[in-house]
Amino acid sequence: MELSSGQKTSLVFVGAFLAAGIVLSTMVFPFWNLIREDVFEEVIILTNDNGVCYVETSDSIPKTIEDCTLNPGDKATIKFGDGLAWATVVNP
Repeated sequence: MELSSGQKTSLVFVGAFLAAGIVLSTMVFPFWNLIREDVFEEVIILTNDNGVCYVETSDSIPKTIEDCTLNPGDKATIKFGDGLAWATVVNP
């Protein structure tokens, strides 16, 4: 089976496209950057705005906690992804 010139060109294009995709996915934007480390920290609730609590953490990124029933001044242990701006309450 002999490939025509157009088929050879298409095969080279597809191969180059796949090679570029592999390089971009592994070197430029590694998949493991999407998986963030979980951080647990004890914090004090700053405010509760209709079920949305705000806290300050050691990474200086204010965290938002949805469906929060805690009051300002309460201590809680929260879990958040490293560098993210939202968290969940682990232990009130």
